[in-house]
Amino acid sequence: MFEKISHTEVTRESALSPKEFIEKYQRAANPVILSDATQDWPAREKWTIDYLIKVAGHKIVPVYSSDTAKGKSHQHAAAAKMKMGDYLSMLKKGENNLRMFFYNILHGAPSLLKDFSYPTLGLKFFKRLPVLFVGGRGAKVQMHYDIDLAELILCHFGGRKHVLLVSPEQTEHMYKVPFSFSALYDVDFENPDFDKYPALKNVTAQLAILNHGDALYIPSGYWHYIIYEDIGFSLTLRSFPTKFNQRITLLKNIFITRTIEGLMRKLIGQPWNDRNERLALEITNNNFNQKHKNT
Repeated sequence: MFEKISHTEVTRESALSPKEFIEKYQRAANPVILSDATQDWPAREKWTIDYLIKVAGHKIVPVYSSDTAKGKSHQHAAAAKMKMGDYLSMLKKGENNLRMFFYNILHGAPSLLKDFSYPTLGLKFFKRLPVLFVGGRGAKVQMHYDIDLAELILCHFGGRKHVLLVSPEQTEHMYKVPFSFSALYDVDFENPDFDKYPALKNVTAQLAILNHGDALYIPSGYWHYIIYEDIGFSLTLRSFPTKFNQRITLLKNIFITRTIEGLMRKLIGQPWNDRNERLALEITNNNFNQKHKNT
């Protein structure tokens, strides 16, 4: 897996003090797996599919398709709404295309709040957004970065999960689709076609392999591609950016870029999507070819 993409494994740490975390990882904007961050959480023992069905199975939740949005469909529109218990039962039967995405348990399933606490790392968490992500065996999440540029602590439960991480400084190689926060859907980061996507040869990534109870620190703006080896669920805690330029970019992403994207999809539909996918390929390859000539 990921043999063609140059990568190293994310460092695994335990018993880090807030000072050590800030100096070694946050200031350096370097991912790290915190193997003991959830060790005192009830969630570490309690959070299973059966437990979630028991305490929140009656809740109506949106679920999202892993397929790319087509036509005039919004790229972040839910594919369906159903009871959480029905969705989790589908995962047990092998469903892996539908995922729960950015489900705020503070409002949606507050009974789960007692199962975790915010780690003491020196980060200022936005405690109104403890969000849950759920996927089935073999589910994949398209390469993307988060629109709000938050620093993330991804606390993982269930089966093993692989997270391929790429720093924001390498965005020019990532085949970023204009007016989106994702790479081209057709790029296979597990087995990339370097003839069609040659810029990926320049990417140097980090791979995090997460086991039940692990917590992954993802710095602001990092690209991430995710594979669920088995049914899994992750609670993500967010710390919003404090740097002025990042906050300006955050506001631009939410109020300008996302608004234009949604409006143009409604007005133009698939030709707008096709245009942006074509530009992602052309711009990235042209930049790569130009730099290659200069060297």
